[in-house]
Amino acid sequence: MSTPSLADLLARADADGHDHSATEKATGLLHIHNHATGSIIWFPTWKKFRETTDWTDAVTGITAELSAASAPADQAGAALIAADLEALLDQASRSADAAVFVQENLIRHLTRTWAVGDAVAQAGGKDLFTSGPTPAVFAGYPYDVYAQDGGVFATTLWNDLIDARRNRALAEEAARKALKPVSRKAMKNAARKAARR
Repeated sequence: MSTPSLADLLARADADGHDHSATEKATGLLHIHNHATGSIIWFPTWKKFRETTDWTDAVTGITAELSAASAPADQAGAALIAADLEALLDQASRSADAAVFVQENLIRHLTRTWAVGDAVAQAGGKDLFTSGPTPAVFAGYPYDVYAQDGGVFATTLWNDLIDARRNRALAEEAARKALKPVSRKAMKNAARKAARR
């Protein structure tokens, strides 16, 4: 039996129809409803991702990145996932449509993050994670990457990416308000209050 690609699995899930729980059982994928676009986003569990050709390619690429780093694999891996997340949240905050952005970028980030964990394990001569405590490479990472087969990671990251755009807009609005000139009346009132103290 040939190893499937992630694209093949996702296409099959999309074509399977509307019984989502049956599709999850049959494919090893999970899903999120994108209510903003009315679509279903399928993504692999971390276990299912390891069964695809994409996993092999991703781990090979990250192993090369880890080899090029001057730090030990654990530290280099932690730096990679932190930088990836920072860039992703920044791009999400600038995106014109958060719902479309998350749909286009979620799977890539999930799978790359899991691949970093596996590449770090291989570089250190350790077994790949199967259960138990989360590997040290994820110690400073804000998501529980393996909980519920990756479902917790996906839904929490999904919400953060959707929120990133709104949070940026709120921060920009607060900055604009802070830059507004203060009225003479407000300055006089502040001076009076200060004099009374």
